[in-house]
Amino acid sequence: MSYDVEKPDEQWRAELTPSEYAVLRQAATEPAFTGEYTNTKTKGVYSCRACGADLFTSETKFDSHCGWPSFFDPKDTDAVELIEDRSHGMVRTEVRCARCGSHLGHVFEGEGYGTPTDQRYCINSISLRLTEDEG
Repeated sequence: MSYDVEKPDEQWRAELTPSEYAVLRQAATEPAFTGEYTNTKTKGVYSCRACGADLFTSETKFDSHCGWPSFFDPKDTDAVELIEDRSHGMVRTEVRCARCGSHLGHVFEGEGYGTPTDQRYCINSISLRLTEDEG
């Protein structure tokens, strides 16, 4: 797959902290209830920590109590790409940044949350950067 932002692995390692690199480039998962945005209510836009692409907004963030920030829809339909993930003995849908291919988390459907899409984009805080709305 080709992305608008592509960098050699050494450059990603130099630009990201070891924890950011593990999640964004190696599809690791930060421990539940440890991320800086898990309980954030701040209004703003969440962008990819690797390339800066706008991914989610505070308007679609909701409390799922799962241990990671949850959103019911990306900012734009083409902001993220969804890939079947058969690792760890289960079938899940991985969420990646459509601009640089960085791992963000997973999306789940049909869990019964009272959201307009019945989807939960379960996203690692460490893969995001929040820019607060001004005003």
